[in-house]
This record gives sequence, C-alpha cells and structure tokens, in this order.
Amino acid sequence: MIVLEAVGRVGRPRLAGGCVRDSLLGLKPKDFDIEVQGITFDGLQAVLAPFGATDVVGRSFGVIKLRLGSTEYDFSLPRRESKTGNGHRGFAVTPDPLLGDADAAARRDFTINAITCDPFTGELFDPHGGRRDLQARVLRHTSPAFVEDPLRVLRAFQFAARFELTLAPETAALCRSIVETYHELPVERVWGEWDKWATQAVRPSRGLAVLEETGWLVHFPEVAALRGCPQDPDWHPEGDVFTHTQHCCDALVGLPDWRDAPPARRRMLLLAVLAHDFGKPSTTCQSEHQGRLRWRSLGHESSGGPLADSFLRRIGALHSIIEAVRPLVVLHLAHHHGNGDFTDSHIRRLARKLHPATIDDLCAVMTADSLGRPPLTSPENLALIEKLHTRAHQLSLRQAPPRPLLLGRHLIALGEKPGPRFTELLAAAFEAQLDGAFTDEETGLIWLRNYLQDNPPPHS
Repeated sequence: MIVLEAVGRVGRPRLAGGCVRDSLLGLKPKDFDIEVQGITFDGLQAVLAPFGATDVVGRSFGVIKLRLGSTEYDFSLPRRESKTGNGHRGFAVTPDPLLGDADAAARRDFTINAITCDPFTGELFDPHGGRRDLQARVLRHTSPAFVEDPLRVLRAFQFAARFELTLAPETAALCRSIVETYHELPVERVWGEWDKWATQAVRPSRGLAVLEETGWLVHFPEVAALRGCPQDPDWHPEGDVFTHTQHCCDALVGLPDWRDAPPARRRMLLLAVLAHDFGKPSTTCQSEHQGRLRWRSLGHESSGGPLADSFLRRIGALHSIIEAVRPLVVLHLAHHHGNGDFTDSHIRRLARKLHPATIDDLCAVMTADSLGRPPLTSPENLALIEKLHTRAHQLSLRQAPPRPLLLGRHLIALGEKPGPRFTELLAAAFEAQLDGAFTDEETGLIWLRNYLQDNPPPHS
C-alpha cells in the first residue's frame, strides 16, 4: 500500500486493534487502525494529505481519518490515557510518538485488541498474550485500568457474542466491581453495544452470559427476570426462561433467513427473540392441566409487549425498532391459535396486526422459539409455521400487510360527501375485504354499492 510506504519512510506504522484480531480469526477486517510511532501529529498529517481528504478527530486524541475509495483508515499516534472524571469520556489523552509497543498496547481494553502488526514484515507485537487468548477463545482485560471505563463491560458483552468468547474469571470480577458505574454511560453508547450484539452476534447467548457473570444483568431487569422463571419440563426440558431465551437467540442466528438479512432486519429479529418471553415472569404459575399441576404462562404474549417497549426505550432503540418488535412479541404464538386452520381472513388480519413487521419476520421468530428447547424437537410445530408461511405467500402477504382496495375517491364517485361517515364506511369496507367479501377493485365496488344501499345516511 503506497500510503503505508510513505508513512514508513518517516515513522513506524503498526496495524492495530480489530483489523489484526479479525485477520487472526480468519475474518475479513472491516476497520483499519494504523498506529504510527516516531512521528509528530503535524508530520503524520503532512504525509497523509497528498493521498486524499483527511479528517482530524480531535488533535488531542491524535487520530486522522483517511478515506481511500470505500474504505476508511484511522491513523493515530501512540498515546497515554489518565482518568480525570466519571464516565466514558472522563480521560486525559496525551499522544506520545516515542511510546513503545508494550506501553501503547496497555491502554487497550482486551488482550485480543492489543495485538499490533508490522504491515511490511507481518511481525506481530503481542505483549499481553492476546494471540494465546484468541486461540483459547478467552476475553481478558489488558490492565487494571480496565475499570476506568464502564463501557468496556458492554464491549465485553458484544465481543463475547460476536467471536464466541468466554470471559476470564478475573475480568468478570473487575466488571462486578464497577456495576454501579453503568449510569455514567450515555444511552447512545449503550445502544451502540446492543446494536453490535443484535446485528453481528455469532453466539448471542455468550453475550447474555457475560451480562449475568458480571452482575450487569441488573441494569436490564426485563432480561434478568427470566432467570429462575420456571417452565413445564415436558415442553421446556432445557430449563428456565433465561436458558430458553439463550437457545432461541442462538437458533435464530443459525437460520439462513437471519444470516442473509440486512442489518436492520437482523437487529429487529434478534431483539424480538430476546424479548419474546418477557411476559412470562409476571404470568407464570402452577395450575392443573391435563390431569396434573403444570407451570403455565397464560397471556404472557400480550404481557410481554409493554415490557419489550420499556426495555428497548431504555437501551436507546429507535422508535421504528420498537414498533416492529412489539407485534412480534405479542403475536409469537399466533400459529397455535385456531388449530392451524389459517383461513384467508386469518392471514390478512395477522399481516395487518404485525405491521410494520411482516409474516416472514414472525415465522423467523416462531422458528427460533421452537428450536430453542433442546434436546426437544417439534416437527409438528415447524410444520405449522411452514404452513402459515406458505399460506401467506399464496396471498402475497409474507412481506407486507393488505392494502385497502376501496378509498375515499370511490365513495365520492358514488355520491358520498367527505365527512365523519367517510371513516365509518372505509373501515367497514376494509373489514369486509379482510373477510374476503371482495378481492379486487371491481368486486369491491359491487360490494360498496350494495352496502350503501343497505346502509343509507341518516335522515336520507
């Protein structure tokens, strides 16, 4: 790379952070950080300027962003950090061009992120044993300074899920020691880590395990309440609702439907699966069923909707995400209603209730729920879901709700005047459409003429 060669003539560039970690894991790096020793900030900026527009991200941080084509590179100087106040931003940062590899790496959060690489020779600099931890799939802090930044706990949460890592016991202990600092974090930073979990997880259950091991689950009470909530062992041999949810989340990310989805859909589906049983802790009790006492959670779907809303609001999710997740939670058992008799009317009404989520989305959530009960499998349940999916496909309603065929212009053409009656007539027409009374505009107009004749306006 010509840019690195130019930088290498005046300093010592090192590939650092995620790009080195991802390469060692056999993954394609997405972010490129280059730390340059032995050069001043002004000198680094002068070398980079001929190659394109540079964006200085705070001279005190010593970071220069350079975009080449569609890829952005972060060039920085080694730096020292010292804690000066509370929260994620409470640090004094001092760039130090003469800082060595070991001292420069000590400021990084985890050993797997503290590996640097000479871009010309491929030589690795790994003063904290990050390569060993990568091979063992262990997430370990780099230094005791880890506790100075509470965001690092949530980074551990999403890293564990993305790379199938287990948190080192000593790191978990440090995280427990700073549980009370969670409230120093701005909500947008909290959401940033949940967003990575929801869009990039390979084993989302590992992230949930980190929250539990660190004591940070207390900050997400809707999730924490799932631990210890019992389930009937005949239907849920895997254990309590927390364990079930972990299995469901892992099952979802194993589905091609999730893996092939864009980030927005991945995010919505995984958060919906996480929240699908939020209503169980408040509705679970023992009652007699089929001749013996069983744990049952009647009505947990509807109870879970408001809990999903409050959880998502607190972690900073956009309103559009909340609006899509809620109906997936409330309707995640819809395939069990009506003994699997999916009439056209049932499918139309379900698609309407789900909006802005879709029946495709609901089937993905249902499938993950069904697969989240190992070692129990339920071919009958999966067959019901596939039947729902097929019927929705036949009605062209898998990915969108039905749209009204009759509109205000049709009423005006038949002599109706705009007013309060308009709303009533259009609502009645849409209900009839959902019931299958008509299927196109032509038959809809026939229905409408008959309806107007049978229901004349008052005082006519």
